[in-house]
Amino acid sequence: MEDTQSVATLIGSTASKIQQLQKAFAELESQRALTLNLRWKELEEHFSGLEKSLKRRFHELEDQEKEFETKTRKAREMLQKREAAVVAKEQSSLVRLQEKRDAAVFAITNALEKHRKLSSGQPADNGDNGELSVEEKQPEDIKSSFENGNLEVKSYPQLVKLCEEMDSEGLQKFISDNRKNLAALKEEIPWALKAAASPARLVLESLEGFYPSEVDGKKDANLLGLRRTCIMLMECLSVLLSNLDMVSVLALISEDIKEQAKLIAEEWKPKLDALDMDASNGNSLEAHAFLQLIDTFGIASGFNEEELSRLIPMVSRRRQAADLCRSLGLSEKMPGVIEVLVKNGRQIDAVNLAFAFELTEQFSPVPLLKSYLKEARKASSPVKPGNASPTAQTDVSERELTALKAVIKCIEEHNLEEQYPVDPLQKRVLLLEKAKADKKRATEVAKPQPKRPRANGAGYGPRVTNIAADKTFYPRVTDRYMQYVYDRPYVYAGPADNHSHSLLASATYNFSPSHGNYFGNGYQYQTPYLH
Repeated sequence: MEDTQSVATLIGSTASKIQQLQKAFAELESQRALTLNLRWKELEEHFSGLEKSLKRRFHELEDQEKEFETKTRKAREMLQKREAAVVAKEQSSLVRLQEKRDAAVFAITNALEKHRKLSSGQPADNGDNGELSVEEKQPEDIKSSFENGNLEVKSYPQLVKLCEEMDSEGLQKFISDNRKNLAALKEEIPWALKAAASPARLVLESLEGFYPSEVDGKKDANLLGLRRTCIMLMECLSVLLSNLDMVSVLALISEDIKEQAKLIAEEWKPKLDALDMDASNGNSLEAHAFLQLIDTFGIASGFNEEELSRLIPMVSRRRQAADLCRSLGLSEKMPGVIEVLVKNGRQIDAVNLAFAFELTEQFSPVPLLKSYLKEARKASSPVKPGNASPTAQTDVSERELTALKAVIKCIEEHNLEEQYPVDPLQKRVLLLEKAKADKKRATEVAKPQPKRPRANGAGYGPRVTNIAADKTFYPRVTDRYMQYVYDRPYVYAGPADNHSHSLLASATYNFSPSHGNYFGNGYQYQTPYLH
C-alpha cells in the first residue's frame, strides 16, 4: 500500500517537473539566436503522453488489486461457511446416531426385561412404569442374551415353526401373505432363523425358483415378489450372523454351505451377462441378489473384483449399494464406477456414491447435477415444437419435471443449497406443474358431454308418466362412467435412515418401469438412496 501511495505521489509531481523543464528550456532559448518553440512543443506532447499512459496503467492496476482483494475476501468467507457447515453436519449426524443407538438399546433392554418377567411369572409392564433404563444393561450383556436365545418371536410365532421345520416354501408363502406387515416381519425373521437346524441351508433352499425356466421374470409379478423375498432372507441371515461370535458363524457357514452358495452363484453368473445396464436403470433385482449372495455367505474371494464392480451400476439406485460395495471390498473401484455412471447420464447416482465414498473432490457434485439437468432439458426439447402432439408435449414436461425434482432432492439430501440454490429450480417446478394442471383442465373441458333426456318427456321419445317407477330413466353414475380399480402397492418398506453396517441394512425394494406392471412400479428417479 505504501508503494502505491509513493507511485501516485510521483505521478502527481509530473506537472511541476514539466514546468521546471519549461523554464530551463526558456532560459536556454534566450541564450540562442534560433528559436526552439517547435522542439519544445514536441517535448511537451511527449511528456504529456507519458503522463497519461502512466496514469491509465496505474488506475488499471488499482482496479485489479481491488478485484483481487474482493475475490480473496469472498473465498475466505465461503471457506469459513463451509467449515462451519461441515462441523454442524458432523455434530448433527453424531447426535442422531447416538439417539438411534440409545433408542435401539432401550428397546432391546425393555424387551428383555418383559421376557424375564414373563419367564418368572411376573406381570409385564406396558412401558408406563418401571421401564428398564438404557444405562442399566451394557451392550455386551445384550449380545450375550441374544446368543443364549433369550429373545423370542412374539408377533409371528409361525415363523419359528416354519424355520424349525426347514420349510423354505412355507416361509416364502408366509412372507408373501403378510407383506403388509413386512417391517415387523423383518425384525423377527433373524431371530426365527436361529430356531432352524441350519439357517444358512434354509436360506439357500429358499433361493430355488429365482430363475424359473418357463416364466419371464420381467413380466411375472409373483416372481418379482419372490425375488424380493429371497434378497430379504439373505439380509436377515446377515443380521443373524452379525450378532454371533466367530465360532458360531463358522459353524453356521461351513465349507459345505459355502460350496453350495458358490454353485448357485456360478449358475446365476452367466445370466447376468444378458442384463442391460440402461434397462435395469440402477435397480436390478438379479444383480442385487447375486451380490447379496456373495456377501452373505462370504464367497467374494472366488470372484474377480473387476467383474463384480461392473455390476454396481446395475444396483446403484438401491439403498444397499454403498454398503454392499464396502463389504465386498470394492471401495477402490468406485472412481471407475462413478465415471461409468456419469458417461451413461446417471449423474444423480454418481453424486450419491461420490458422497458415500468421500470422492466429492474428484467428482464435484454441483457440475454433475447441472450437466444432468442440462441433458434432461435437451432431451425434453422437441425438434419441432409447433408440430409436436399434445401427448408428446406432456411427456416432455413430465421428463423435465421428474429431472428437476430429482436434482432438488439430491441437493437437499447432501446440503448443497449454498453451492446450488434450489429457488430457481422450485419456481420452474411450480411453472411446469401449473402448465400440466391447465392442460388437464382444458382436456376435460374439451371432452363431449353426454346428452341427457328431458325431464318432462318432451322430445322424440314417448311421454313418461311415471318417472319414479322407471329406475333406469337416468343412468347411474357407475353406469355412465367407467370405474378404475387400482391394486395396492406391494412394497418392502424399510427405515428411512440407517447408519448400521451393510449386514444390518434393510431393503427398500423399488424397481424400474422395465420390470413390467408389478406392484408400485411407478418408479420415479430417486436417490433415497442409500440412506
